[in-house]
Amino acid sequence: MSRKIRTAAVIGSGVMGGGIAAILASAGVKTLLLDIVPFNLTDEQKKDPKAKNKIVKAGLDSVLISRPALLMQAKDAALISIGNLEDDFDMIASCDWIVEVVVENLKVKQDLFKRIEKVRKPGTIV
Repeated sequence: MSRKIRTAAVIGSGVMGGGIAAILASAGVKTLLLDIVPFNLTDEQKKDPKAKNKIVKAGLDSVLISRPALLMQAKDAALISIGNLEDDFDMIASCDWIVEVVVENLKVKQDLFKRIEKVRKPGTIV
């Protein structure tokens, strides 16, 4: 059985997650890059999407300035959208492939997989 991967989610925007998102986008796959909300936000910042996406934005910025380039072409960056695990997690429901690259902590990974299982569509590759 063959599948066409049209959309993917990468959960974790560190070096590995950013690199995976870049490769997927370079292959023409619309990619959602997600990461945690920073822990040290003020009450005011908790209402600001830019503040909540600070970590994932830094991950994407690293992809964009990386040398050698991680993206095949600069225009491929348009296929990567960013979000956070609080506000945007449900967006993974539309993805054909979900890649987990979070911190190497078994409890964190197990909790994440439980969350993924609740929202992913049938047939999604995890």
